[in-house]
Amino acid sequence: MVYSIADAARIAGVAPSTLRYYEKEGLLPNIGRLSGGSRVFTDEDLSWIRVIEYLKKAGLTIKEIRRYTELVQKGNASLETRRDLLYDRKRAVEEELARIQATLDFITYKCWFYDEAVRLGSEEKVRELSDDEVPPEMLKIRKRCFEDKA
Repeated sequence: MVYSIADAARIAGVAPSTLRYYEKEGLLPNIGRLSGGSRVFTDEDLSWIRVIEYLKKAGLTIKEIRRYTELVQKGNASLETRRDLLYDRKRAVEEELARIQATLDFITYKCWFYDEAVRLGSEEKVRELSDDEVPPEMLKIRKRCFEDKA
């Protein structure tokens, strides 16, 4: 099936200007054109736009995505290079996920801490709780992140 730029943009969840930009930057090298010059997109193009969007979300720059696009066009000769590029990005995303998880753990603990402070009437009473009185998950976070002072 073929789609106009407006339809392709709607389906992909991006602006038409984004698709024009992707094409200009070499991320969509095989976009077809009608005799009047209007772009036409195929289901394969839509799949590739989804790949581009995920690569962007994974933190690749436009330059890196362009390089990846070029590698894909080389076919099987670039399999190892593409694999290595994606493994490098996977490691970076996993590191970022770990940082985000640590932040979420901190916030989760602080929410629990202040819930308990409100319930007990003071922060000091929460600080005085024995390890046996603290839920195991909160104790684990407290020990991993900090010994709470605030």
